[in-house]
Amino acid sequence: MASDTVFDLVIHNGTILTVNDDFDIVRQGTLCIQNGRIAAISVHEPGEQPPPAKATIDAGGGIVMPGLVNTHTHLPMSMFRGLADDRPLMEWLKETIFPAEAAHVHPETVFRATQLACAEMILSGTTTCCDGYFLENSVARAVQLSGMRAVLGQGVIDYPAPGVPDPARNIAHAARFVETWRNADPLITPAVFCHSPYTCSRETLTKAKALARSQGILFQIHAAETRTERDLFLREHGVTPIRYLDGLGLLDAGTLLVHAVWTDETDIRRISAGGAVISHNPESNMKLASGIAPVEKFLAAGIPVGLGTDGCASNNNLDLFQEMDTAAKLHKVNTLDPTVMDARTVIRMATAMGARAIGLGGVVGTLEIGSQADVIIIDTGKPHMTPLYHPASQIVYTAKASDVRTVVVAGKVIMADGRILTLDLAEILAEVRKIARRINKRQP
Repeated sequence: MASDTVFDLVIHNGTILTVNDDFDIVRQGTLCIQNGRIAAISVHEPGEQPPPAKATIDAGGGIVMPGLVNTHTHLPMSMFRGLADDRPLMEWLKETIFPAEAAHVHPETVFRATQLACAEMILSGTTTCCDGYFLENSVARAVQLSGMRAVLGQGVIDYPAPGVPDPARNIAHAARFVETWRNADPLITPAVFCHSPYTCSRETLTKAKALARSQGILFQIHAAETRTERDLFLREHGVTPIRYLDGLGLLDAGTLLVHAVWTDETDIRRISAGGAVISHNPESNMKLASGIAPVEKFLAAGIPVGLGTDGCASNNNLDLFQEMDTAAKLHKVNTLDPTVMDARTVIRMATAMGARAIGLGGVVGTLEIGSQADVIIIDTGKPHMTPLYHPASQIVYTAKASDVRTVVVAGKVIMADGRILTLDLAEILAEVRKIARRINKRQP
């Protein structure tokens, strides 16, 4: 790099977690950003001035790391946060969530609830999410205004749904969404989201996957989430949900399997052989008592696994720091092995591996020369963050969402000193509270 280069943004005086293949950690590091990408990473010697830049951020000795990647969300469901807790999945869906969606999900509520979700994610260090819901055009507009990066899947289901009252039009509607957003914004990647193999017919599943393949985009689906689902498929089809999907030719590298809790050794071999990837949502799985996914077996089989929160109706928050801590500890106690799901592995799941799972591998998820500059800064000057021996362990087992100080996406600062710069948080909170009052009036 020429000595007279003036960077767009320089972040200095921080410990840089690159999350590259070697998990290099650069203490007293300086990160230089140019044209939305990382242009240089170096050690900042004591007393040395940072390189010239249009803007400079002093990390204050904090941790500088890739923005977190949430591999499974339903952003508009933030409006249903806490509406139906402590219930089994099918009862939760059929008795509360589906009726609430039918009554209250329309473009304006989806837009506002998505803004709320984006604000929550930005404040907690998530720079990229993978969403699947209905009225996804409204989701995309809200995400676009937030400045976040996202893979957004138009929901497909064989029932009347918000925005698609005729299920026969579900694939056509998804295709229009893909066409609308394919080149509309470099931070937004369209996708197709089939709800599940028990709410979508064989024909719907294969047509939706064909659309995704033809456009080179991600195909998302809830799969093998509960024992009830597994038993249903064994009873009606004689195979597990994973083998059912494999029989339809859906388990390729462009398929994201969400949950994958009830999977056996044969299922895992099929997923690995096909190249499909998995989104692990431990807190949602715990809250709905769905079970514990065999993540350590997925990883041993070479299957990329990203972390997801699921929607706020089944998790109650979009906090990936909490999700990392839960994921690490849950699998240790489940296997009675304290070495599984070590801190570096869990960070990879929330960054580099998560990016790979949603089709953005090599684009985001690491801090390397040429990668997109999606960066967060963690404040380490608090009692619970002191002392700091191992940065990776500190991130997984100690750090909180509220420790995120700065958020940068594609080189643009969208949160500074804990304040979101792209959204009017007070207005969003007021509007969602109005929506919640209307929802509450309709509850029994």
